[in-house]
Amino acid sequence: MWISIGSNTLISPSDSSRKSFEGSTMKDSSDEEEVSLGCSTLTLSPLVPESPPLRRSQPISISTNRKKGSEILSSSESPIPNPFPELCNLSLLSSSLPSESSDKFVIKVYGDESAYKTILIGRQATAREVCQLLVQSAHCSDEDNWALLEIYPTLGLERCLEDHEVVLEVQATWSEKVEARFMFSKNYDKHEFFHIHWRFFANAMISDSEDPVKKMTSTVFIRELTSNGRSPQIKGFFNLKGYFKTSWKKMFFTLRRSGLYISTKKTDYQDLKEFANLSVSNVYKVVDGKQYGAPTEFNFCIKPTKSQGQVKDLKIMCAETEEMRKMWICAFRLFKCGRQIKLNYNAISESKLAPQIPSKSENSLVAMDFTGKAGGRVIANPTEAQNAEQEEAQAWRKRETLRFCQSNTNSESQDFSVHETHPWFYGGLTRTEAEKLIEKQGLVDGMFLMRRSQQHENCFVLSLCHELKVKHFIVIPVLEDGKKYLTLDDGKTRFIDLLQLVEFHQINKGALPVCLTRPCICVPL
Repeated sequence: MWISIGSNTLISPSDSSRKSFEGSTMKDSSDEEEVSLGCSTLTLSPLVPESPPLRRSQPISISTNRKKGSEILSSSESPIPNPFPELCNLSLLSSSLPSESSDKFVIKVYGDESAYKTILIGRQATAREVCQLLVQSAHCSDEDNWALLEIYPTLGLERCLEDHEVVLEVQATWSEKVEARFMFSKNYDKHEFFHIHWRFFANAMISDSEDPVKKMTSTVFIRELTSNGRSPQIKGFFNLKGYFKTSWKKMFFTLRRSGLYISTKKTDYQDLKEFANLSVSNVYKVVDGKQYGAPTEFNFCIKPTKSQGQVKDLKIMCAETEEMRKMWICAFRLFKCGRQIKLNYNAISESKLAPQIPSKSENSLVAMDFTGKAGGRVIANPTEAQNAEQEEAQAWRKRETLRFCQSNTNSESQDFSVHETHPWFYGGLTRTEAEKLIEKQGLVDGMFLMRRSQQHENCFVLSLCHELKVKHFIVIPVLEDGKKYLTLDDGKTRFIDLLQLVEFHQINKGALPVCLTRPCICVPL
């Protein structure tokens, strides 16, 4: 028989032995035993007569594997593995590379200013591999235009990591004093100079460093930077912050393979002084030029990789136009690692041309006919299967044509919500927010997004990038024969919804300066 004392103590009396517990006092008696627990008293009567003398057992020392503080001793049993490591509050490495004994590491990648995702990567994982991992997990399309950005929110700096850069090595250069993060975003202008190489760089700015008088075309300039050929150079004027006593000073810069040089004279190449070393520096785009009191908003910055993130270590320059800033940022990248950037671009191009291996599920698909009363049958004849496929395609076209031509006499009940499921539609985005979003993903001709108008009810706005500027086109509803349509050109071309409007202008310019080629997409992580 077991008797419970308190909540955690059990006593089993026997005629040979009785146990003494810590925290209680037992007194022997021929008639009874009294156990005192705190302020309560419990009396136990002996169940059997006591014949032999009692032999009390000694207290057993129970070892523990826990010490004070956070130090934990190893146990003889192996710990149970955590099935959800990404849910743990793991501290990120910020000042040095992880230990050599580790194989996998956790990093944070932001999709926007607040939402982020923790992913597990290897020690030598590149920016390209991290992007591919995020593309698969987020089910993104057009994976070649996604990029990993390095962001300094407090300094207002950002840059696109090259595909070959090791992510953990970049993270190891961060300082604990200044906030830095990775961001997963679209970036269409990462390799844009390969697509329009004949007009990307101004011919008046580029030449041969050995013979400055000898001019060079933009195509030759890019080809020389992506190979081990001659040593070209690019030169021009910029406003520099804090180099002299005044706040901003216009200076003459020359960029070569050996570094960036500065001079107070335009034509005196003997007076050049080294301003920045390419091998230990990176170029960043300044997101907010007003933060540094710049004359214009087209600013970029050269930051040493071993810098602690202080403003005094930044070399901030201000260009006159967005085209000028874009040229110099791309030139800095090409001078630093142009050959590797070309290899990265070739690898992407080859992956697009590589034949896609059909999956097992595609190989197991068969043509079926469900027109009979007895149920579906497998179409074994290849010719009959091809005819069935063409008939199905024609039936689909008829259904889509019927949808476009359906009667919509009741204009108030007309549904234009089909566009809300598409990634290029951003709802009530403001004009300024649309411009910043497009600029962040690269000012490339044809990049667009659609949003609701903030000033006109029942209207939409198409924000489109053309010639490095974001232009806005209003989409208004019109009525014709009691039917409601949407138009960009005052009714000359009419569409029943935004989806039809976008699909049309992806093929035809119409009233726009350029076709819609690249949707501005944000994917929540």
